[in-house]
Amino acid sequence: MCRNIRTLHNFDPPATDEEVHAAAVQYVRKVSGSTRPSQANQAAFDRAVDEVAAATRTLLDSLHTAAPPKNREEEAAKARARAAVRYGT
Repeated sequence: MCRNIRTLHNFDPPATDEEVHAAAVQYVRKVSGSTRPSQANQAAFDRAVDEVAAATRTLLDSLHTAAPPKNREEEAAKARARAAVRYGT
């Protein structure tokens, strides 16, 4: 799946609507194969983003876990460390 889609579950504070929308846009871009739909497809693209965002929000609101919430800064640091190993920077 697209590398730009990030885990949104079990963070403190919870994922914002902007984060959910951004993930939905990335998903629809990946599935549709285009980063910018034509004018003829814009309405369908926007509708799909809205539907995916709604489904994502429903999912996130329905999930339960006993694990402690993750810290965004710590997770970002781990991702940077993985990238440094992967890309040698």
